[in-house]
Amino acid sequence: MRIILPFLAVIIFSCNQNKDVNEAYQWPGATPPVAEMKDHETGMHGDKRNDEYYWMADFFSKGPDSNKVVDYLKAENAYTDTMMADTKKFQEDLFVEMKGRIKEKDESVPVFSNGYWYYTRSEEGQQYFKYCRKKGTLDAPEEMLLDVDKMAEGHPYYSAVGFNVSPDNKLLAYGVDTVSRRQYTIYVKNLETGELFKDAIFPASGGSEWGNDNKTLFYTATNPKTLLSEKIKRHTLGADSKKDVVVYAEKDKSNYIGVGKTKSEKYIIIASSATMSSEYRILDADKPEGDFEVFQPRMKDVLYDIDHQNDKFLIVTNKDALNFKLMETPVNKTGVENWKEVIPTRKDVLLEGIDVFKDYMVITERKNGLLQLRIRNINTNAEHYVDFGEAAYTAYASSNPEFDSKNLRYVYTSLTTPNSVYDYNMDTKGKELKKRQEVIGGYNPEEYVTERLYAEARDGVKVPISLVYKKGTEKSEKTPLLLYAYGSYGNSMDAAFSSTRLSLLDRGFIYAIAHVRGGQEMGRQWYEDGKLLKKKNTFYDFIDCAEYLIKGKFTSPAHLYAEGGSAGGLLMGAISNLRPELWRGIIADVPFVDVVTTMLDESIPLTTNEFDEWGNPKNKEYYTFMKTYSPYDNVEKKDYPNMLVITGLHDSQVQYFEPAKWVARLRTHKTDKNVLLLKTNMEAGHGGASGRFEYLKEVALQFAFMFALEGIRE
Repeated sequence: MRIILPFLAVIIFSCNQNKDVNEAYQWPGATPPVAEMKDHETGMHGDKRNDEYYWMADFFSKGPDSNKVVDYLKAENAYTDTMMADTKKFQEDLFVEMKGRIKEKDESVPVFSNGYWYYTRSEEGQQYFKYCRKKGTLDAPEEMLLDVDKMAEGHPYYSAVGFNVSPDNKLLAYGVDTVSRRQYTIYVKNLETGELFKDAIFPASGGSEWGNDNKTLFYTATNPKTLLSEKIKRHTLGADSKKDVVVYAEKDKSNYIGVGKTKSEKYIIIASSATMSSEYRILDADKPEGDFEVFQPRMKDVLYDIDHQNDKFLIVTNKDALNFKLMETPVNKTGVENWKEVIPTRKDVLLEGIDVFKDYMVITERKNGLLQLRIRNINTNAEHYVDFGEAAYTAYASSNPEFDSKNLRYVYTSLTTPNSVYDYNMDTKGKELKKRQEVIGGYNPEEYVTERLYAEARDGVKVPISLVYKKGTEKSEKTPLLLYAYGSYGNSMDAAFSSTRLSLLDRGFIYAIAHVRGGQEMGRQWYEDGKLLKKKNTFYDFIDCAEYLIKGKFTSPAHLYAEGGSAGGLLMGAISNLRPELWRGIIADVPFVDVVTTMLDESIPLTTNEFDEWGNPKNKEYYTFMKTYSPYDNVEKKDYPNMLVITGLHDSQVQYFEPAKWVARLRTHKTDKNVLLLKTNMEAGHGGASGRFEYLKEVALQFAFMFALEGIRE
């Protein structure tokens, strides 16, 4: 899914509000690179569509222009370095400032599972972490299961994921990616001897699931070119992975697949899901050599999700329920004809999911754009909601692996409250704060203010905006404001804390999140109204939120900045074409900007998975509509705002050549003297650099770019 989380993309500034734009940083008179043009016809349905930079896609295919691509990206990086040269010391200072707020020697809140307490801990000066456990009690000796700091030595990029301990607690399976293409190798470690088995499974998604026999491992095999999750395979410990048995092969290329286990540990489940339909298969975890059975065959435009609780399965589904409902069915009668309603669908409440326990269920709901946790005792049917006490926040169930427990662990955060981990007794309603993110150097939430506003979109819909600023910040036409949004896939951008954002707020900036359509903040219809042939609502909502803030004198176009990443980068590209005069500057992180070309090419990673989100351009209606908003197709001879575009050479979600082509075309069309920069991380992918601190260098570049536009030099 083309997504980037906002806490990785928060832009931070230092600013004197009284500075005039005319005093801004003097950019060097360097000449930007000029990319070669080669005619290439990419149109369909009788439409002529020349893509003069199509050759830039050659890197992964190692075609004749592969080296030329790398040379061009390096030339753009050199140009960016030259233009930003006078900010180099400032970037270093920003890195130190942001890093200084992070507690280097730290430890996660231990999670109890199957007799052990599991946690990660980080050490001072180290980029990664140690994965550890203690048996029975937190006073027991520590077992270090993986030293990821040591494992990552010598690798510019390193990702270790999918930690999966066998039921007998003796084996650990995990996935490693050293390229940032999200193609993992799964390894197995003997936790008693420390031996690493010769088993090495590649390419895989990184996650896996043990059968209850402690020797059978199920995993998702991926296609090395398209990166699609294509097959679920069964591996026997010690066997040749090339001979692993395919237990399920997905024939529909628009579906993502994966394998897991019910919380009760009784069933292995295979999930196959597209944007608008899903299907599950189940297998007794005690019989891993058996055959998976279909839970309920996929139904057109019906999504469902399942979990097991005692003598029944619980099903969250949108069948005849726009905002979803909760159903149940006996374990031996799983077909839809046996489903019985437990919680009906509601017009004003989105049922997002459930977390099951032996005697309780926790229902995650969204009302008025805010998440709620609803607790139900399944024996008495008594219910209550967890009380959070703030107007805008994020709260969600965290890691709760123990099925037979009265304790719910959840995470709470807001724009002013650092990430807080709570244990909540579902019986007594008592809660205990286990840990709150420590901000080194001190932080007082009482010094900051949050607001929830509603901008009226052009069609009359009220679009929520979450704001945060420091007390005493003047709201005026000279006040700098950063407006962020995502707006795709039904991913809701909830209000969350960022320690790096303090540098923005302390210097007089307002930070705002526009909860535009395409997300799911206001219910399922909010998503439906921001996809496919209604995609332009996402762009118009963002523009209307900006105009609302300008009209309300929170800021002005001379001090208004926009930021979005991945599919949010598409939003940035669209607004730069639609209303370029509104923005002092735009930052587009790994932006999905060449919608038509990408969606026409089924060999590009993830394309077929996303036809239900964007449409299939082989259908003329979708082709024509996509072309009206795709940023690359709509670049015109006109003025554009200052822009910084970020990408990663190994990006598996939005290929590097989309932003590279977009920048090249912008260079030949823009009629202004504003700055246009492209920065490619040659060793990373969609999420940027790995490690706890390295990504801050990338963020520091973004900060320095924006500071320069505000005339701030220190």
